[in-house]
Amino acid sequence: MAYYQNIFTQVQVRGAAAEAGVPILNEDRSSATFSYLLGRLGNAQIGPIYLGYTGLVSLLFGFIAFEIIGLNMWASVNWDPIQFVRQLPWLALEPPKPQYGVQILPPLSEGGWWLIAGFFLTASVLLWWWRVYRRARALGLGTHTAWAFLSAIWLYLVLGFIRPLLMGSWSEAVPFGIFPHLDWTAAFSIRYGNLFYNPFHMLSIAFLYGSALLFAMHGATILAVGRFGGEREIEQILDRGTASERAALFWRWTMGFNATMESIHRWAWWFAVLTPLTGGIGILLTGTVVDNWYLWGVVHGIAPQYPHVFPPVVDPALATGGAQ
Repeated sequence: MAYYQNIFTQVQVRGAAAEAGVPILNEDRSSATFSYLLGRLGNAQIGPIYLGYTGLVSLLFGFIAFEIIGLNMWASVNWDPIQFVRQLPWLALEPPKPQYGVQILPPLSEGGWWLIAGFFLTASVLLWWWRVYRRARALGLGTHTAWAFLSAIWLYLVLGFIRPLLMGSWSEAVPFGIFPHLDWTAAFSIRYGNLFYNPFHMLSIAFLYGSALLFAMHGATILAVGRFGGEREIEQILDRGTASERAALFWRWTMGFNATMESIHRWAWWFAVLTPLTGGIGILLTGTVVDNWYLWGVVHGIAPQYPHVFPPVVDPALATGGAQ
């Protein structure tokens, strides 16, 4: 029946007072409140929030980076607020030009602001990671979330810090901006012979699509057995009940195999973590180890050798004057 299709939360559990959580000594927390609209999508309670010094400094550094990027974008349209809003998706804060190499601080107008913004943004992200790790330890949780977050940070650092250092130029890094970021990605793929032939890029996309599929399958399964208490997954793990039995039977019927109420989370964690992890490896190898992924793919039997209608593609590393 229609009322069993519980896409939205239909019963919002709310006590006389907000749930304060596990008491932890010497820690101040904000007060909590409730939101009916948020309760339709998840838990209605907002807070309490604990920031601590690392959280506050992380937000401060993130705000500084955001302001540097935004003000530079605004300055690029002569401080015209209308043009700033109109052109915002196309505006960018570009990294230093190739002639500056990996100088610590080139002229501000020639990429210096990009480096400063990158420093504060990176510090903000790393401090937030440390906060996530410490909050998990304080509550006696596993640190799975922190390590998953670190996998995404790895890709971020490869794109903006590690690979540019190995290439000897900050100009190899990604600009700050929406469409300029996408333009950089397209140009990067073309410059290095089509990133689609990069095997680690292939793995990253497979894990990305796999993550979406696993998340959809798991979310749909738990909603489907919600009428049997399937959302109480810990109980179903410890004492398998009708919800998990029906879910297991459904997937055996449709796939011949099923994950358990416990193992699906491990599957999803690994798929999600491996998406940026393999992607970062693929980016790191591009230009440092492999100069042209198409030619690499031809050599290793991945890409076809196209007819010589046009002059043949020459590996830049083997061209006259190229690196030996």
